[in-house]
Amino acid sequence: MSQDWTTDPDPARMRFGTETFYAAVGRAFVAMCAVVPVLFAIEALDYWLHLGLDPRGGIIPRSVYGLDGIVFSPLLHDGFDHLYGNSVPLILLGTFVLAAGSRRFIWSTAFIMLVSGLGVWITGPPNTVVVGASGVIFGYFGLLLARGIVERTWWNLGVVVLVGLLYWWQLFGILPSDPHVSWQGHLFGFLGGAVAAILFRR
Repeated sequence: MSQDWTTDPDPARMRFGTETFYAAVGRAFVAMCAVVPVLFAIEALDYWLHLGLDPRGGIIPRSVYGLDGIVFSPLLHDGFDHLYGNSVPLILLGTFVLAAGSRRFIWSTAFIMLVSGLGVWITGPPNTVVVGASGVIFGYFGLLLARGIVERTWWNLGVVVLVGLLYWWQLFGILPSDPHVSWQGHLFGFLGGAVAAILFRR
């Protein structure tokens, strides 16, 4: 019985340097690049049409009306500068997560969104609105780091080294610093990603 590597790649076929490996990474990169224009389209429509999506779809801590932000807040951003800052790490980290299989990617992303969103909703400062994909980005970061330890493959360990070299300084984002930045979303996203690496390990 053949296996569809686009949904759950065979570890043996996904060895570094194989055709399947490069195909999986390439397709994952294209898919993640397609996500970013969607986020820009949402931000553009919100800006031009004055839709007020941030307060409507963002997370409002400890407010029933802000619970739906757990689902919608990663799609919204506080202006184009905010979205620019999230675009590159989202593409890069998301590519490595998606390359391991779309099924694992979907379940991991949903789990990260849930943990990060609930963490913000429970612990975030009152009377604020939290939007942005940074919780998911930190979740991918935590997932990749934990996956390198949990699965102990050369591919995952190599990804850990690359991600660590590029984004080690981002770890400071899980600590309280800028009052305008939701460190709670970063922290709980990172923890959610680490747990997802264990729950959805190969």
